[in-house]
Amino acid sequence: MAFTSKNIFINLSVKDVNKSTIFFKNLGFEFNPQFSDETTSCMIISENIFAMIMNEERFKGFSKKDIVDTTTSAEAIFSFSADSRDQVDELVNKALSSGGKSLSEPQDHGFMYIWGFQDLDGHLWEVAYLDESKINQV
Repeated sequence: MAFTSKNIFINLSVKDVNKSTIFFKNLGFEFNPQFSDETTSCMIISENIFAMIMNEERFKGFSKKDIVDTTTSAEAIFSFSADSRDQVDELVNKALSSGGKSLSEPQDHGFMYIWGFQDLDGHLWEVAYLDESKINQV
C-alpha cells in the first residue's frame, strides 16, 4: 500500500518570526494561533498545508544540521497554485511591495503562468496558475 499523508507541515527558519508573520499576512495568508507563539507562527497555506515559521533557535531544536544561508544557497522552492494569472501577479506584487525580492521574471508557458519571489529571509516561493482548458493543446 502506498504511503499517503493527511497534512503537510513545512518548517522554515527565519530571523524574526514577527516580521515574517506580518510579511505573509500582507500577502493574505492567515495564521493558526493555536500553534503559534513567540518562537513559531503557523501559516495556513490551505486546509491541509501549513508553514511553521520558526526562529533560528527553535528550528535548531529539530535538526543538528547548519541552517542554510539563503543569501548564497537555495534549500528548496516552495510552489503553490493560484486561481488565476491575476492572482499570481497580485500575490507576487504584494510580496515585492512588502519587502520581498523577485525570484524570476513572470513565465508564460501558455497553459501555465508562473512567477516567484523571495521572502524576507530569502526562502524561494513560486506561484503558478494552471489553465486546464489549455493543457490538451500542449
